[in-house]
Amino acid sequence: MSLRRIRYHFADRSNGLRAARFASLALILSVAACGGDKKAINDMESHVPPVETLYNNGIDALRDQRYALAAAEFEVLQQNYPYSGYVANAQLMEGYANYLQDKYADAVQQLDRFLELHPTSADAAYAFYLRALCYYEQVAEVQRDQQGTVEAMNALEEVITRFPQSPYARDAQLKVDLCRDHLAGKEMLVGRFYEEQRNYEGAVNRYQRVVQDFQTTNHVPEALERLVEVYLDLGLTDQARRTASVLSYNYPGSKWYRFSYNMLRSKNLLDPHAPLPGSVPDTTPATPVDDTHAKNAPPPPGATPARRGFFSRMWHSVF
Repeated sequence: MSLRRIRYHFADRSNGLRAARFASLALILSVAACGGDKKAINDMESHVPPVETLYNNGIDALRDQRYALAAAEFEVLQQNYPYSGYVANAQLMEGYANYLQDKYADAVQQLDRFLELHPTSADAAYAFYLRALCYYEQVAEVQRDQQGTVEAMNALEEVITRFPQSPYARDAQLKVDLCRDHLAGKEMLVGRFYEEQRNYEGAVNRYQRVVQDFQTTNHVPEALERLVEVYLDLGLTDQARRTASVLSYNYPGSKWYRFSYNMLRSKNLLDPHAPLPGSVPDTTPATPVDDTHAKNAPPPPGATPARRGFFSRMWHSVF
């Protein structure tokens, strides 16, 4: 189900047990609201409605995209009916309302509370997935520090590991692939900078990391071609030719193989058995669609296993 429809998923939950009402509403005063939402929150401060009313009001506020009010309704419910059967749902829905406001830290805190108190809940898979999305949607541009990307990837992999058969696993795997592509892009950015500065050792380390650790990304053909460039600049012709052979075998139709082919030919280093560029259809992986900031993408069913195999064996057999 989509994240937008999760509100309907919880709407038919059992009413639960009623309990004594608590007087404290201090936390609700911190909720940022404006216009009609502020008036509604002020009304709640002076009169606490029944638990069912609070929950339904929160669901209605979500439908109306009044996310601050929705979070406030669910928070009041938790503060005043801590033993109600609605509390678990209210925690989850408040996390969702914060997520929709881009209040990711608040959303993660609420989801962590839900998972700590209800680790065996039927909704735990969704909570882990929503928590992972909070990290994923904060992934920074390639030019910036990528610690957030690492955190997002770890959170998404936790969804896959814990709930491999859930409807969220496949979407989590797709986003893990996008995170890996992002990290590989960062390595390429740094590697190109080192190469321009003639720091060839640093450049080689970055390019080799892309080839070895991010081999399912679309950055590998360029990384191989850049290695050919650096090896030629260093006079390491054997390494340049062997790297070009890996590039020709795996990506014969790519522009990066054409560049390395022309470089080697210009220096009379071309292997006589090297295929002509473009003689075989290009097998470069398709560039992933970056939906980093696209909220509520419906998760496809099933799970996608990690892809490893022949390329890694070939690279290590050549070098």
